[in-house]
Amino acid sequence: MQQAVTVTGYHAHVYFDENRKARASWLREAVQQRFDVSVGRWRDQAYGPHPCGAYQLAFDAAQFGELVPWLMLNRGELDILVHPLSGDDVEDHSDFAMWLGQPLDLDIAYLRERGQRREGGGN
Repeated sequence: MQQAVTVTGYHAHVYFDENRKARASWLREAVQQRFDVSVGRWRDQAYGPHPCGAYQLAFDAAQFGELVPWLMLNRGELDILVHPLSGDDVEDHSDFAMWLGQPLDLDIAYLRERGQRREGGGN
């Protein structure tokens, strides 16, 4: 039997390349107009575990039922990772994740290493 997991919120990572930048920008603006979410900074290149340009949308569980279906219907050709915030970055970005569009290869080893540094008192 699996231990209960507490979810404190969600992230949606919206991925794009040079050809999809315009759609990603449109989606970002549309989300900000329609939903009460925290929008992370625009990153043109890979960062952390993310293999390409992306930005993050942070939202609470109460918004999941409206925001995620809206993203499904309005993402166009963008690939989006939706994951819970359970306190375990590795699980959140892998086993607990869902994809809208094509799944991308995340650098899960980066998350493991970062988790070990946190546990060991490092940065």
